[in-house]
Amino acid sequence: MKQAYYFLAVGLFASLLLASAKRSSGPYGLVNGTPAIQSISALAFGPEGILFIGDSKSAAVFAIDTKDKTAVAQAQAVELKNIDQKIAALLGTEAKNINIQDLVVNPISKKIYCAVQNGDGTPVLLTIEGDKIQPVSLKNIPYSTIAISNVPAEDAKDQRGRPTRVWSVSDMHFADGNLMVSGLSNQEFSSTFRSIPFPFANRQEQASLEIYHAAHGRYETYAPIKTFTTAELNGKKYLVASFTCTPLVLFPMDELKPGKHVKGRTVGEFGAGNTPLDIVTIKKGGDSYLIMANSSRPVMRVQYKSLETYEGSLTEPVKESYATAGVDFVTLPVVNVMQLDKLDDNQVVVLQRRVNGDLDLWTAGERWY
Repeated sequence: MKQAYYFLAVGLFASLLLASAKRSSGPYGLVNGTPAIQSISALAFGPEGILFIGDSKSAAVFAIDTKDKTAVAQAQAVELKNIDQKIAALLGTEAKNINIQDLVVNPISKKIYCAVQNGDGTPVLLTIEGDKIQPVSLKNIPYSTIAISNVPAEDAKDQRGRPTRVWSVSDMHFADGNLMVSGLSNQEFSSTFRSIPFPFANRQEQASLEIYHAAHGRYETYAPIKTFTTAELNGKKYLVASFTCTPLVLFPMDELKPGKHVKGRTVGEFGAGNTPLDIVTIKKGGDSYLIMANSSRPVMRVQYKSLETYEGSLTEPVKESYATAGVDFVTLPVVNVMQLDKLDDNQVVVLQRRVNGDLDLWTAGERWY
């Protein structure tokens, strides 16, 4: 009998050790397995090569350990022509069947990570280093996940009959130990900002957002942030967010508290008929600039000093069609830029549809921006 109890105890101890090993791997509470990623809506890097994947379809965020932690001091410039054709060939399909959803640069290794949606709906993660494109395996990897709360139902549609679930994650950034996520919720005021502490611990803070949309001439609470960054302006931290048609809005970070409804200060109207696609912050000569890519307008540059000195708020309609108002900005002689990210302190990686129809990935230096 004692021997039976002994073997039972040993078995239980071994089971506990195995369960513990499955529960946690490393300092971030990751487990080894295959994450059930159904879509890749947005990417963002966190600490030590941790890559966050926003999945609107499954209404979740995944953190994966890329193990990509070898520091590179000088980033290698990228010049990949017809990148969509190269990716399609790698996936055994045609360029018309793929859609590049997002791309980010690992700030440690300077390697580019690219999210692609295949024509059959399969999400694919790729790395780009120099002229090499390689798939990233998402099988048997260290990962963790958290479900996003209060998302639109899978069959929910807006007033125009467009699905809203796809906007449960519109953009993401990691800062100060938190993953910031913009998107839509199923609440009355559906435009939402979420802050999720990492490592994930089944806790997330959610605030609803309201803006004055000068091109539409009204206050709105249902349009999601399309792209955002954070900035310190006059010693205070702000969420700098851009919405479709194209208001630029500041939200004080200290007001984005759980359960709060926050009215942003609209500081710019950059023109109707346009969707902002990506934002990066760069420094040049001691000054900081916001660089924004757009669907129907050239790349725009806003000096942060202009944001600091602009004290107004747009609360009246822009009467002339497609006109602009508010803070000063400069349009760069570059169009059809779909994605941007900092490659290093002096270079930006650019995904651009050229005039001849080619989709190229290339590196821009200081003279460009």
